[in-house]
Amino acid sequence: MSEPQPPEYPQAPEPHRAATRLEAERGATPAGWEQATFEKLMFATLREQRATRRWRTVTRLAWLAFFVFLLWALMHRGSPSTDKSLPHTAVIEIKGEISSGGDAGAESVVAAMRSAFEDTGAQAVVLLINSPGGSPVQAGIIYDEINRLKAKHKKAIYAVVEESCASAAYYIASATDKIFVDKASIVGSIGVLMDGFGFTGLMDKLGVERRLMTAGENKGFLDPFSPQTEKQRVFAQAMLDQVHLQFINAVKAGRGKRLKETPELFSGLFWTGQQAIDLGLADQLGNIDFVAREVVKAEDLVDYTRKDNVAERLAKKFGASIGEGAMHALHALPALR
Repeated sequence: MSEPQPPEYPQAPEPHRAATRLEAERGATPAGWEQATFEKLMFATLREQRATRRWRTVTRLAWLAFFVFLLWALMHRGSPSTDKSLPHTAVIEIKGEISSGGDAGAESVVAAMRSAFEDTGAQAVVLLINSPGGSPVQAGIIYDEINRLKAKHKKAIYAVVEESCASAAYYIASATDKIFVDKASIVGSIGVLMDGFGFTGLMDKLGVERRLMTAGENKGFLDPFSPQTEKQRVFAQAMLDQVHLQFINAVKAGRGKRLKETPELFSGLFWTGQQAIDLGLADQLGNIDFVAREVVKAEDLVDYTRKDNVAERLAKKFGASIGEGAMHALHALPALR
C-alpha cells in the first residue's frame, strides 16, 4: 500500500528569470546591451584607426620611394653610354624653337658642347640642326661659346642641317668650321622680326573704348588695342635694325670670304641647300653619317644632347603644381586696398 504523496504546489519563478521573461514579453532589450554596443563601436573605431595608419604609412613610403628615384634619376641624367675613351664623333641636336629653357636653349646646348669638347675620345663635335630659329639672345650665347670652346680645345665643330636651319639656327651654324646640308634643306633667313596685331579700327566699328593707363609716355606702345605713333614705329625699327646688324656681323665673321654677298643675302630670304652652297652660306652636301665617316674619320656617333628624362619631367610638373597652388593661395589672401 503506497504512502500518500504530499500535494504539489506551484513553485514561484526565480526573480531574474521572471524579469527576463517579462522583458521579453514587453519587447525590451536584454540587460547589458549598452556595454555590448559600446564594445562593438570601440573595436570598429580601433580597426578604422589601424587601417588609416597603415594607409598613411604606405603613402609615406610611396612618396619616399618616389623622391629617392627622382634624386637618383637627376644624378644620373642621360649621358653617352659608349666608352668615351674610344674615338667617336660627338653629336648635339638642336631641334625645334631656340628659346630660353627649351631643349634647344643656350643652357642645354652649351652644357652639351662643353662635355663634348672636354672628352678626349670625341674627335670632333657635330651640331645636328633642324630648327626654324628663335631667340637671337640664345643664339648669340651659343655662338660665342662655340668660338670660345674652339679656341680653348683646338677641336673642330661642324653643323649638319636636316630640314631647316633658318634665322637664329643659322646664327649658331655660322660659328662652326663647316656647314653640311641636304640639297633640299632650307637655309638662311638672316633677318629679325617683331610681330603683333592692331585692333583699333575694329574697336571703333564695334564702339569699344580702350581704357589703358600708363606711367610713361611710351609704356604701352606695343599694346594691340592702342594706336601706334610714328615715333614709336621708328624706335622699334631702329631696335630691329641693330639686332639685324649684330646677326649680319656674326655671319660675316663666321663665314668670312666664303660668302658671295648679294643684295638679297641679308634680306631675310631663305634658300635650298644647293642654293646656300652657291651663295657661300653652306659648304657642301652631306648628312651626319657622311661627316662622321668621311670628315671626322670616326664613324661611332655618341649623342651628347641634354634631354629631360622621365624624372626631370615629373619634377618640373611637380614643381609647377606646387607653384600653381602657392599662387592660388596668395590670390586667396585679402588684397591691400
